[in-house]
Amino acid sequence: MTSRPSVIRVALVEDDPDIRTGLEAILRDEPSRVRCVGSYPSAVDAIADLVTKEDSHPELPDVVLMDIEMPGTDGIEATKQLRAGHSSIDVIMLTVREDDDAVFRSLCAGAVGYLVKTTSPARLIDAVAEAAEGGSPLSPSIARRVTRSFQAVAPSPLTDRETEILRHLCEGKSYKEIAADLFISERTVHSHLKNVYRKLEVHSKTEAMARAMKERWV
Repeated sequence: MTSRPSVIRVALVEDDPDIRTGLEAILRDEPSRVRCVGSYPSAVDAIADLVTKEDSHPELPDVVLMDIEMPGTDGIEATKQLRAGHSSIDVIMLTVREDDDAVFRSLCAGAVGYLVKTTSPARLIDAVAEAAEGGSPLSPSIARRVTRSFQAVAPSPLTDRETEILRHLCEGKSYKEIAADLFISERTVHSHLKNVYRKLEVHSKTEAMARAMKERWV
């Protein structure tokens, strides 16, 4: 576990103004534990502000509470971009969605936790502290989904090379970076991914990563 900051800096990304105001109030009620350093009505606004800040910026959050379904850029893509810009920021998804696809795409994008919006204020603050200490807070219903995904593992239809490429994608690497790491051409990377899409019956790398994560193939 990492040591927790004395007062944890938290940012909110939530498009519903009533929910955002409620979350701000929850944070204000715990001044000795958390401090709100940013409240954004969209992922686009959050990315524009946070990604441009230096890692040493005094108002850079330790933890971001991120909604998923927002106009324009969704919370999953925002998490990926935010983590790419600031790997020290921990993102907790805070959403109404409880489906496997949303859960595993979020974790694949770099989220450290996943909470439903019915989470109590006390548990929400505890989850923020848990994430800041290096933990992975999950709502009980989400934890059960993750547990079930580890209980039934189907044999992978992918070759070792295809699995390796998917693993690199899950780490956030570009096609160019994967090609360089594996000493192959970008064209070869694309060729392998076409085979992956066909075997997994998916149509995008996001779907492929989510399926591979769910089945524990990467």
